[in-house]
Amino acid sequence: MIALVMAGGKGTRMNSSEEKLLLEYKKPIIFHVLDALKNSHCFTKIITATSSNSPKTKEILEQAKIETIETEGKGYSNDLNSVLQNLNDYVFVVSGDLPFLDENIIQSMIEKFDSKNTWTSFLISTKFLNSLNLQSDLVVKIENFDCAYTGISIINANKITDLNEIEQSYIILDDKRIAFNLNTNEDYRLINSF
Repeated sequence: MIALVMAGGKGTRMNSSEEKLLLEYKKPIIFHVLDALKNSHCFTKIITATSSNSPKTKEILEQAKIETIETEGKGYSNDLNSVLQNLNDYVFVVSGDLPFLDENIIQSMIEKFDSKNTWTSFLISTKFLNSLNLQSDLVVKIENFDCAYTGISIINANKITDLNEIEQSYIILDDKRIAFNLNTNEDYRLINSF
């Protein structure tokens, strides 16, 4: 299985001149994700998808000898699709903005997913999210629960030809380690309160 860290977004909701994934929470946010992936010992390769929206992030990753793939930076779905077209394995896709991600939750997610599914997305119930003083603009109803995407999916890249034609499977996993992602200044303040 390959790990793919999505790291090419603009981070416009942060209203900051600094690139979001380089904001510090003990260390740059993206390195929490990369260290968790590495320490899980689940992956044959870890790569990051960057774009012209994140030049400093790309530079720092390359200095740290992390493999990067340059995308067009035309949005998450477009960038992800372009990367998946060039991979031929199961891919653990994760946003680079999850500061509490750790190796144990990664191992647990991999154990829970069914390899027969082409695309499995991990969700958090909005009830759990709200209990952490978090909210999401992107809510989907699954099994009569309102849920939010975590930014983590496991995808069989061998079966991907067009993202519009993929049937998704879902796993609801209420866990703080995948609930906190960094989208706004309020998120950053909240993360730093822990």
